[in-house]
Amino acid sequence: MAGSRAAAVVFLLLAASASLCTAVSVDYDGRALVIDGKRRVLVSGSIHYPRSTPDMWPDLIKKSKEGGLDIIETYVFWDMHEPVRGQYDFTERKDLVKFVKLVAEAGLYLHLRIGPYVCAEWNYGGFPLWLHFLPGIQLRTDNDVYKAEMQRFTAKIVGMMKQNNLYASQGGPIVLSQIENEYGNIDWQYGSSAKPYIDWAAQMATSMNTGVPWVMCQQNNAPDPMINTCNGFYCDQFTPNSPSKPKFWTELWSGWFSAWGNPVPYRPVEDVAFAAARFYQNNGTLLNYYMYHGGTNFARTSGGPFITTSYDYDSPIDEYGLLRQPKWGHLKDLHKAIKLCEEAMVSTVGNTTSLGQNLEVTVYRAESGECAAFLANFDWQLDATVTFNGNSYDLPAWSVSILPDCKNVVYNTAKVNAITALTKFVPQTSQSGSNSSVVSLSSWSWFKEPVGISLNKEAFVLPGLVEQINTTADKSDFLWYSLSIDLNANDPLLKEGSQILLHLDSVGHGLYAFVNGDLAGSGKGSSSNNKFSMDVPMNLEPGNNTIDLLCLTVGLSNYGAFFDTYTAGIGGPVQFKGLANGSTIDLSSQQWTYQVGLKGEQLGLSNGVSGQWDSQPALPKNTPLTWYKTTFSAPAGNSPVAIDFTGMGKGHAWVNGHGIGRYWPANVAPSNGNCADTCNYRGSYSNNKCLKGCGKPTQQQYHVPRSWLKPTGNTLVVLEEIGGDPTMISFATRELGLICGKVSENYPAPLDLWDSNYLTRVTKPTLLLECPSPSQVIKRLQFVSFGNPHGGCGGYTHGRCRSKRARRVIHRACTGKTKCSIDVTVENLGDPNCENVTKSLAVEAFCG
Repeated sequence: MAGSRAAAVVFLLLAASASLCTAVSVDYDGRALVIDGKRRVLVSGSIHYPRSTPDMWPDLIKKSKEGGLDIIETYVFWDMHEPVRGQYDFTERKDLVKFVKLVAEAGLYLHLRIGPYVCAEWNYGGFPLWLHFLPGIQLRTDNDVYKAEMQRFTAKIVGMMKQNNLYASQGGPIVLSQIENEYGNIDWQYGSSAKPYIDWAAQMATSMNTGVPWVMCQQNNAPDPMINTCNGFYCDQFTPNSPSKPKFWTELWSGWFSAWGNPVPYRPVEDVAFAAARFYQNNGTLLNYYMYHGGTNFARTSGGPFITTSYDYDSPIDEYGLLRQPKWGHLKDLHKAIKLCEEAMVSTVGNTTSLGQNLEVTVYRAESGECAAFLANFDWQLDATVTFNGNSYDLPAWSVSILPDCKNVVYNTAKVNAITALTKFVPQTSQSGSNSSVVSLSSWSWFKEPVGISLNKEAFVLPGLVEQINTTADKSDFLWYSLSIDLNANDPLLKEGSQILLHLDSVGHGLYAFVNGDLAGSGKGSSSNNKFSMDVPMNLEPGNNTIDLLCLTVGLSNYGAFFDTYTAGIGGPVQFKGLANGSTIDLSSQQWTYQVGLKGEQLGLSNGVSGQWDSQPALPKNTPLTWYKTTFSAPAGNSPVAIDFTGMGKGHAWVNGHGIGRYWPANVAPSNGNCADTCNYRGSYSNNKCLKGCGKPTQQQYHVPRSWLKPTGNTLVVLEEIGGDPTMISFATRELGLICGKVSENYPAPLDLWDSNYLTRVTKPTLLLECPSPSQVIKRLQFVSFGNPHGGCGGYTHGRCRSKRARRVIHRACTGKTKCSIDVTVENLGDPNCENVTKSLAVEAFCG
């Protein structure tokens, strides 16, 4: 029986790979997705193709497959593909067809979430801004203008997929598609127009005849045949809106995004695994990690507003494409355990019974005799021992144990067998020299951006204060509001006793106030409140005075009902306050002169080729609105590269013309936040529960893809908005430091060590160590302890008891090898003389 089950699992995996070469039927029933007539239990992960580069895609997909994924899920980003109505772009990072084909070549399925609204912390939710200006349009509602555009773009994408034979019905990898996105969260605000719109969207999508099912996430009233799905930190209690629909989880949030000025959230893997296991325990059959690789918001693609350039999301594969361990490895083990339960799970629904307070067991038992069980302890604090099928099982608090044969525990969500790998940024010294491992920054040149109106042909005059987004159409982050005031010596603004302040009320997102050409003040909103007010001291003089206000956006809103109507810029009033007589002077209705964008943008300085650059007499530092340019050599090797903008304030950066994104090291997270290097995974998670980086810049390093670099002669262009020292800019490579493992004697054996007779052969608790590259070996042991060691990776310390023999055993078993395994037993490692203590083995090692 055991051997037949393992063989069946292998057969299913081979069948999945083979099915990507020939047309297969894809359907669903009330239990699961049905591929080629077989119900499947599936694991999926989100990778957004424009948040990485084409040269990264094969490795990301490969690591996803090795991590146990069956499906890659991606949104389709309308604004990237149709920046101008009717003009399409599917090149480079936007090459959707290439991405889908690479997924197919890897033998994986694909879920294509067309939307075309995507949210995704992406600028304007993925909508192209030209939609906003179509006469009579209302987005995401029963509006004929919008529906025509939505249908046209959806048909464009579906047509491309069909043309390239990419649907499973054509032999391609696409087994699911999505239309709309989380509309059910806000549809009530659209009133009576919401349900007709959703019904239309469902009918429109299914009329495309893709041959695969469609889903609507967070849409409890999704009409047949749409599968309504769940998004969230936990979805085990979700129920589809029809017994004929399977239970799918389209977004298990593996972490959370970060916003400028806030600490960075992270989510412990024990809790991610707990959430996933509980979902499968409670009749779920398809789960997608959002994100599996988060990536980078290059150029001006981040939304929010105030979403950072990094979209790492604490994902199993980090922003730079490296495995985040132990998250990747522990989830890989979970996926293996779930696959061992697949035959029993697809045959029936689970039968759940209580084993005590906050304790329960779910059993899947097929008519053929296959049996799988999930033991859950969802108490936030108390460990428990339960009896099931005549056997006793220890269940840590907030954990699930998986028993593929209803007898042997092969996995527990709270017991991490996977290695921990510490990654770090290794500075590459910014100096000239012959050392090829050193980044060489050549001398700097610069361009001083004129304050105020400099593009006279593009400038325009209007009475009153204009709204920024409607004015710029998001062609630039920047909009100048300029006013000229002539004062005579007797003007009340110059009267003795006056302490003039310029009062400004902004609706977002940031603002720099210049008085007579000098920066006099600045203000910014936040991710929780875009609006702000500021009072700027004024040094006015007799004669002509200029007030130049540079308003800026930091990514357009991407979420909420009517988010397309959210505003930016100066909402008003604009007033002079502090006159000696106590009065105010309102400037809001004056004739203001406006300019969209900066002169440096019009000159194309981001490409570094303009002839406007200066190099004499001396490099200006700490001056606002300054463009800088330099050349540099790439760091040697193949490790991922980052720029460290320490010393700079806020701005934009480009390497060889590619937009790295916005940088903002001056925006520091509060030092009094709830930050810690470790976080108790037990209990319900929220994005404010586990935080790091209090008192530090929200983001310090910025990803520079290797494919954008040449060995030498690379051009770096920086637009600094508030003032900084460009000579402090440095480069770093993302490198692996320590690898660590810690396994206790009560842990299940690693699934990698179970043979085909896993139901009859239970191996011992085992510590596995493996270097990240096959070309590396374990060079040195930094720490070894078998007993009761304390701490975590990089900070382990010996407890009160430890074996004297353990280090010799580990050295003999592991040094000089790419990977090794060590039985965690007293017989193997020596007796540490720990009475009434669960003994553990902890190891820290370096690979090279």
